Amino acid sequence: MVFLSDFPDVPTIDLPIHDAVLGDAERYGDRPALIDGLTGRTVSHAELAGSVLRVAAGLADAGVRKGDVLALFSPNTIAYPMAFYGATRAGATVTTVSSLATPNELAGQLRDSGARWLVTVSHFLPTAAGAAELLAAEGRPLREIVVLDGADGHRSLADLLATTAPVPDVPIDPGEDVAVLPYSSGTTGLPKGVMLTHRSIATNLGQVDALYRPEPGERVLAVLPFFHIYGLAALLNQPLRCGAAVVVLPRFDLEQFCRAIEEHRVQALIVAPPIALALAKHPLVERFDLSSVEYLLCAAAPLDTELAAACARRLGLPHLLQGYGMTELSPVTHVVSPHDTDPSPGAVGRMVPSTELRVTALDGTRTDLGPGEPGELLIRGPQVMKGYFGRPSETAAVIDEEGWLHTGDVGFVDDRGYLHIVDRVKELIKYKGYQVAPAELEAVLLGHPQIADAAVIGVTDAEGTECPKAFVVRVPGSRLSAEDVTAFVAGQVAPYKKVRAVEFVEAVPKSPAGKILRRELRAREAAAR
Repeated sequence: MVFLSDFPDVPTIDLPIHDAVLGDAERYGDRPALIDGLTGRTVSHAELAGSVLRVAAGLADAGVRKGDVLALFSPNTIAYPMAFYGATRAGATVTTVSSLATPNELAGQLRDSGARWLVTVSHFLPTAAGAAELLAAEGRPLREIVVLDGADGHRSLADLLATTAPVPDVPIDPGEDVAVLPYSSGTTGLPKGVMLTHRSIATNLGQVDALYRPEPGERVLAVLPFFHIYGLAALLNQPLRCGAAVVVLPRFDLEQFCRAIEEHRVQALIVAPPIALALAKHPLVERFDLSSVEYLLCAAAPLDTELAAACARRLGLPHLLQGYGMTELSPVTHVVSPHDTDPSPGAVGRMVPSTELRVTALDGTRTDLGPGEPGELLIRGPQVMKGYFGRPSETAAVIDEEGWLHTGDVGFVDDRGYLHIVDRVKELIKYKGYQVAPAELEAVLLGHPQIADAAVIGVTDAEGTECPKAFVVRVPGSRLSAEDVTAFVAGQVAPYKKVRAVEFVEAVPKSPAGKILRRELRAREAAAR
């Protein structure tokens, strides 16, 4: 059967992302749009909208044209949305880059996306320069590196804002033009550029309205990274569109996080499970007045039901809210509404409007299942991505001929219409909300001269966090240690991708076709516990 949303369909929103988000900025006027959680500096909705126009003019004057790809490599700052929406207003596609990227990883994304422009901050300039050097050596030089907070020899945000050039008049086709190109490992494999059009993102915001729409003036704490589609959608696009105030923090530090809630009287927390865990258990939380918090929404990775209940008790909330989606879905399909007084325990929410869901059997028959029966989730709706950039075959493997996106997640719909996630078909590891592709780590491991073969799976540590574990085959005569392996990988990948455990094996189990049999490694791991 096909599950349908309980809510009336919503119209397609054919607007550029910057207009969909900032279209009502003048109406919200002097109300705070962005608040620096550390310094208290405030930018109003009207000021933000004006800054976006100036940045667009500055970028266009620098040479940015429609169809260019601009990489945004920055931690959360109040300048981030100015750069992001300014770039889309100038006609560029923005590829958002993890703030933990190494020079090699950054160069890889710049190379794959075809980015000609890079916007960063001074602290990240060495990494940015290293990536640029790698590309230049390949004959793919960047046009320019813009450093938002300023650096010698580089254009800054202040320079862009000070331009006297006219605001560009760029025609945008919302249904075809790609607004954002975040990178995701999808259901399997290496990271791929996910083509999200202006229409898919704008329409998804309209879909989410039925279940989650912050009130004008509501204060939302933004510590999840804006480069991640979850942070971009839930902490910039939706709050700014609704006239809320986004309190911005550059990274998660529990004391800083709690202090920002207390000082700015934050009402809404949008988090990932590791933050919920800290709020539930860390004694430091008791030192702060968090009574302003009205709800907490957790997504990006599975959240244990008991942990959710403990966190809710600690914050004096009736329950925590959850949501479900993926980068390829712009990103939201299910949400528990803040106005829902009795959600199903452990559920990730009800389906947003104009969305269809199928739950299909895992036995290879692809039979449609009914309520209470777990299977792979297939989604169809206007929020489905345009495809993977430059990868038509991988797009076809995920989106079938009828437009159903095969998520790789296993779940079921209960008799009240709430979705529950119970497992994953896909091989992707979710370490504290970050995506880690086993194939990427395996490629790094195989670059070591003393490693003959390797495989990586996700294992659960003592705190309930899924972590990458490597099964390594040494070359004959090697005395390679586990510490040697972890240090080797750590030197080449972002911190969240590090291998956290190593086991040496005689051989990696593989199918006759050469595919790693991860299920055998998982069974081996389970038997050892």
